[in-house]
Amino acid sequence: MNLAKLIDHTILKPVATQEDVRSLIEEARQYGFFSVCINPFWVAYAKELLKGSDVKVCTVVGFPLGANTTAVKVYETQDALKNGADEIDMVINIGALKARDYKTVLEDIKAVRQACEGHVLKVIIETSQLTDEEKVKACELSAEAGADFVKTSTGFTGGGATAADVALMRKSIPAHMQVKASGGVRTREDFDAMVAAGATRIGASSGVKIIEGK
Repeated sequence: MNLAKLIDHTILKPVATQEDVRSLIEEARQYGFFSVCINPFWVAYAKELLKGSDVKVCTVVGFPLGANTTAVKVYETQDALKNGADEIDMVINIGALKARDYKTVLEDIKAVRQACEGHVLKVIIETSQLTDEEKVKACELSAEAGADFVKTSTGFTGGGATAADVALMRKSIPAHMQVKASGGVRTREDFDAMVAAGATRIGASSGVKIIEGK
């Protein structure tokens, strides 16, 4: 297995500079990571630097709280695609899910799905904020809306991916969908645990350390 092709090499810190992003992109090219996952501001820059490479550009929408209006998420998606994004990682409306307002959650995901038709959509459910029942429901709504992946975490709420959550999410979606584990995956041991639990994509800022087994 080519481990690098399972990794979205990630930098989403608000303090990331152009030099930080350039370094991430250079590492992605060198190691052959599946994508770089960056904030929307950097999408056009990354696309330009990745010309001639098969490394994809992934960006985030409604990040990190998920509490934007659907119209804003749709515009963010359209703008990101215009700037060259290949994949969209959106955050669900977490409050609506916890209030059992499933119609709002579903329509929110559906609208972004429509806006990025033809591109990969990953739905961040923010597992650290949910009960197991809510995690399952978020997965079911993501599947109903036509998402390609469900993703564990933003990494901004103090909790990240766990093998137990990945396994639960894998069981809660159809076979054609995939799971992305993100947040706190820093070592090869972490990586292996997530893959064993059913993750087919790993979001990590420590991609180089993982590949080198450090």
